[in-house]
Amino acid sequence: MTEWRPIGVIGGMGPAATADFLARLVVGVGAARDSDHPRVFIDSNPCVPDRNAARSGQGPSPGPALAAMARGLVAQGAEILVMPCNAAHGWADAVIAATPARFVSMVDAAVAAAVVAVAAARARQVGIIAVGATLDARLYHDRLATEGIAVIECDRRVVQPLVAAIKAGDTGPIVCAALAAEAARLAACGAGAVIAACTEVPLVLRAADVPVPFIDATAALVKATLAAARHNPGLGAV
Repeated sequence: MTEWRPIGVIGGMGPAATADFLARLVVGVGAARDSDHPRVFIDSNPCVPDRNAARSGQGPSPGPALAAMARGLVAQGAEILVMPCNAAHGWADAVIAATPARFVSMVDAAVAAAVVAVAAARARQVGIIAVGATLDARLYHDRLATEGIAVIECDRRVVQPLVAAIKAGDTGPIVCAALAAEAARLAACGAGAVIAACTEVPLVLRAADVPVPFIDATAALVKATLAAARHNPGLGAV
């Protein structure tokens, strides 16, 4: 029997972020040969309805498309489902209801990492760099509030066009500097850590660019995915 449960990736939001998640998943296994890796099914669907438009009431819900993707992945054999898009987690209930497979939440994984970072920094506030759909759905606000941690929101007027630029292929120094400046502003406002709560953000921004602990939601999801997919977690670290 393989060491891993098959993983299904609900992706394409955007494609580069999905590819980044998969690349990190491969590295995270720490494999010595091909057969050490888990089987991964990927549905990279760039035609999922826009999450920002849906959240603002200006477009259709992505829920039905996400649920259909989940069912397709499970039909192929996936036992663990993941979705490397923060904003899409506003419709995670549709994914969870669609199949009996275990869904690993990117938001839950990032919040767990943030709680540890904030405790180490003796802080009670976290900065969130995210698009409007994630902020308006309060995906991080409400979970962090249960831990006694307040959220300092990014300036979406700054972040939204930067994310659009990254989606269009611009990962250059100007975009990185602008995101780093926004992270520094959040830190100056009292954030003891900053969460990259958009999967495009860590395509350009790194921990070294941020003056406080930097929580990469993609990295947190990779770790949680491998922990959930491993048949016997005691066999090795992820």
